[in-house]
Amino acid sequence: MTTGAAFDHRTQIVLIDDDAHLRKALAQTLDLAGLSVVTLGEAKTLLASLPADWPGVVVSDIRMPGIDGLQLLAELQARDAELPVLLITGHGDVPLAVQAMRAGAYDFLEKPFSSEALLDSVRRALALRALVLENRSLRLALADRQELSTRLLGQSQATQRLREQIGALATTQADVLILGETGAGKEVVARALHDLSSRRGGPFVAINAGALAESVVESELFGHEAGAFTGAQKRRIGKFEFANGGTLFLDEIESMSLEVQVKLLRLLQERVVERLGGNQSIPLDIRVIAATKEDLRQAADQGRFRADLYYRLNVAPLRIPPLRERSDDVLFLFQHFSEIAARRHGLPSRSLLPEQRSSLLRHDWPGNVRELQNAAERFALGLDIGLGSPLEAPTDAPGVATNLSEQVEAFERALISAELARPHGSLRSVAEALGLPRKTLHDKLRKHGLVFADGGGNPPDDGE
Repeated sequence: MTTGAAFDHRTQIVLIDDDAHLRKALAQTLDLAGLSVVTLGEAKTLLASLPADWPGVVVSDIRMPGIDGLQLLAELQARDAELPVLLITGHGDVPLAVQAMRAGAYDFLEKPFSSEALLDSVRRALALRALVLENRSLRLALADRQELSTRLLGQSQATQRLREQIGALATTQADVLILGETGAGKEVVARALHDLSSRRGGPFVAINAGALAESVVESELFGHEAGAFTGAQKRRIGKFEFANGGTLFLDEIESMSLEVQVKLLRLLQERVVERLGGNQSIPLDIRVIAATKEDLRQAADQGRFRADLYYRLNVAPLRIPPLRERSDDVLFLFQHFSEIAARRHGLPSRSLLPEQRSSLLRHDWPGNVRELQNAAERFALGLDIGLGSPLEAPTDAPGVATNLSEQVEAFERALISAELARPHGSLRSVAEALGLPRKTLHDKLRKHGLVFADGGGNPPDDGE
């Protein structure tokens, strides 16, 4: 049992009553029943400190000085219409309590009431609140998955696995190390981690360490006080401090000097920052997402990267597979980017010729998605896509078909994937577009592990 405003998501009940003796007696009843209770003498304190999605129940008297129970109910309803509020009434207040029930109160208890009646009402309200928050969480998770599907396009198993990893990490507070080649989409992944997290309302600050001159990198990251160095005429807030309450994305972390790495390690461990020329330690509430295209373990073995910083960052690594490892996504991504480019330039969409499709599938895409997007832009403009004649795929490239049978399989799967990505109201429509009987399309979907998303994520049994 706690008195005052010190409550959080572990608190189950906030009890508000200006009668100190009644407040103490009711709190003891709840406390003895194993419930976590915070007591308040007035409602204003609750309104000033109520956490979002708080999983508890409010029990309040109606007749109170200042903000009364009905005003409190209206305020709480405006913030969260599904938060249970139990009102305590005197005999003459029953009509008011009925009015409050119609306005959204969960229950009312008429004085004098038994301990059993209070506990029964509170426990039912807590069970309802838990169910409401669980449903709310499930709806958010579903929305997040749908948003990820629109951000990270593709139907390959590698892309699906990446989306699952992002969804799992986004809900945590862990710092993340993104590993990926140039053009693979590291900032897209970092933004998804931020936007799907509880920090989505805070700032997302992106900085490329490789693009900063060595002379300004510390000032940019950590800030400086006036007079810290020649030319520092006024205080500057650094990127870490500016990202307070949100996420800082630090790309090309391998390019940071060893001296800056020392400061970064301290910041990650202590969650404080000191501006250059200052002595004050400023506490930070940030999530750091770092990204690199290099093998940091190898860089640490070579003395180019601090081993202790590598181990600190490598708690939650997230690898973005290069495009050559998810060739099933190539045709779909190319068509998507080319259609966007065509709309932007006011041009009609173009269809790929068979030899162009073959060339796209055989190319190993060293520039990854960025290279493919540029090729799609050129294609939309009616220019050569820049790949020349069909290229021979390197025989040791992961995920690339190396014989005729594998090439045919990859080509067929890519064609079906690209068609599934187009707007179709039924699987019959997909089959007609591909010129296949529905049963044949069903067999090929199972063969290639593809799914027609009909809203439930499963292919309809009747082929419709």
